[in-house]
Amino acid sequence: MDAPEPLIEPTYAPHGEPAPALRRSGPSLWGLGERATWISGLVLALSALTGWYSGSGEGVDVAVLGWHTGLLGKLVLVIGVVAILVVALRQSGFELPAAVPESLIVISLGALATIFVLLRAISIPDEFFFAQRGVGLWISLVASLALIGAGLLQASEEL
Repeated sequence: MDAPEPLIEPTYAPHGEPAPALRRSGPSLWGLGERATWISGLVLALSALTGWYSGSGEGVDVAVLGWHTGLLGKLVLVIGVVAILVVALRQSGFELPAAVPESLIVISLGALATIFVLLRAISIPDEFFFAQRGVGLWISLVASLALIGAGLLQASEEL
């Protein structure tokens, strides 16, 4: 019985192949979408601590914070903090699964905050019957819409 001939593979010359194309990225530390996410999340969280309603009640001028408007005001604050945490976790190296992109989470948080703020803009709680809508409520609405825009910007950066 004869010994099998050794298998000789063709030589591999890596210098003959073109170099792989490098992915371009912006010259900044964070992408614009991430920056917009944490800024709008911060504004949203802080706006829940501003005057959503203001008016005169029994001889005194009163401002009602978003925090004191019930569960929806508290949830707006939590949504703003969660939006900041999403960016902070990504910067610290925590990656979400590919099936759940970060931009989808940010858009969902922004949509949820927009719904909550619009509910408070349309329906003033009964215990604040004397008050009108304050500037803090409108800042919250703009910040929640900016959070949706930041998520869309992140989605465009991911492509």
